[in-house]
Parts: sequence; structure tokens; C-alpha cells
Amino acid sequence: MAAQFPEVVLASGSPRRRELLTLLGVEFRVQVSGEDEDSLETDPHKLAAELAALKGRSVAALNPAALVIAADTVVAVDGVLLAKPANSTENADFLRQLSGRTHQVFTGVSVFVGGNERTEVARTDVTFRTLSETEMEFYAQSGEGLDKAGGYGVQGLGQALVSHIDGEFSNVVGFPMSVVIGLLRGHGVPVWGALAQEAAPA
Repeated sequence: MAAQFPEVVLASGSPRRRELLTLLGVEFRVQVSGEDEDSLETDPHKLAAELAALKGRSVAALNPAALVIAADTVVAVDGVLLAKPANSTENADFLRQLSGRTHQVFTGVSVFVGGNERTEVARTDVTFRTLSETEMEFYAQSGEGLDKAGGYGVQGLGQALVSHIDGEFSNVVGFPMSVVIGLLRGHGVPVWGALAQEAAPA
């Protein structure tokens, strides 16, 4: 008899998270929460956890038999939070704050199943090259960073801004694979496709 495991629902509209979960061979559907995700929390680690849980909680309430997974990414430099820039001018200002410095990327991942909730947070330190004004303006005008925390995308043109990454690359993309794999396997969901279930390490 085939192993039974819960349906997986991704509570995120991020195309990057959809792509990474698909690469793991996980069958899932997307349902995005319409809940307000604002928070007064200023600690980036706690904020990432709180926002991920907020994203998933309302979707989990609508899908009690499913495993709901949600994530949220927070970028901070010297404790100052950098959200998604509102426009290219703010994007260029973010890059000036990041240029030649190391900042932190936190992604909270929350899983809801059977009335239970678990959240883990991954951290990666990212160091930018010292950028010229021309580079910063060019990148800001490209529009790539407008829908991303911190104002850049490390998997695209934004990788040219980076000199060093200390930690998990996929965390900077917004979906730390080691955390996601651990949470899914912990609830009986196979990764690398259903046939990998028996071969998965304990």
C-alpha cells in the first residue's frame, strides 16, 4: 500500500518559493492568505517567525486536513529593517545602505498540520561589494528588486552585487531548503518525489 501523507498547501504567492518546492518533487497547490500581515515587532528574527506564522494561520484554518507551509523573509543591516522598496528611488537608497557591508537575511518557515504549528527561522549573512553610484542606479532602475525584501534578488542580476554569502543560499532566495526539507519530512511528506520516501534518512 502506498504511504499516506497530507496534501501540501503553499501559503505564498512567491514564484521563487513555488519553484524551489517544485524542485523538491513535492506535489502542492497554492493558496495565498488575504490576512493583514503587519507587525510592530522590530527584532528581525522574531519578525520573520511572526510574519510566516501569520501568513499560514488563516490558510490552515481553511484547510484543516492539509499541511500548510508558509514563509516570510526579512532583511536587516545593523538592526535596521529593509522591507520591499516602494519605488526605484527607495531601492537605490537601500543599496547605498548595503554597499560594502554585511547584512542579515532571516526567513521564517511555518508549518501547520492537524491543529499543530511549528516555526523555524534560518539566518544567512550576505556581504555586498562596494558599489558605484552607477551600479546602484542601474540595478534600481532594472526593477528586479522592487518585489523583494532588502531590494535585491540574489538569484538574478542581484548576484553581481554580492561578494560573500555565509549560510544557506536558498535562504536568501526566501525558502531555506534545509529547513523546508526537515519540516516536510518531519510530517511524513516525501521530498525528491514520492519514491524517495523509503530512502529518506531518519
